Amino acid sequence: MKKLRIVTRSGEYLAVLDDSDISNAVWLSLPQRPTVNMMGGEIYFEMPLDPDVKGTERVTVLEKGDIAWWPGPRAIRIFYGPTPLSEEDGNPVSSHPVIKIGHIEDCEGIEDSGDRQRILMDREF
Repeated sequence: MKKLRIVTRSGEYLAVLDDSDISNAVWLSLPQRPTVNMMGGEIYFEMPLDPDVKGTERVTVLEKGDIAWWPGPRAIRIFYGPTPLSEEDGNPVSSHPVIKIGHIEDCEGIEDSGDRQRILMDREF
């Protein structure tokens, strides 16, 4: 597993990526300073990657703190709370199938990162 550091204007968050080809591609592309979009319980941003996603399980129901790859627009999505499609349990539900690649253990406060703000994603050793 690879450790990841995400720095926003609201704080610093540590995450773990799995050992998938997608995670490896993300890891090798770091550091990145994307401008984020925020929408109903998630942060998302494009990544200039084209990893192999054939045969990888795609899901729509996730957990708070999950990091996922969105194959269509080649984007990272970080789920920090209920989304517009969430049910009573409050688990985030993605509007499009995504591939879970990691998790932030404590994402408290990440919702204050700010739409259209730059963040830093880097390796954590």
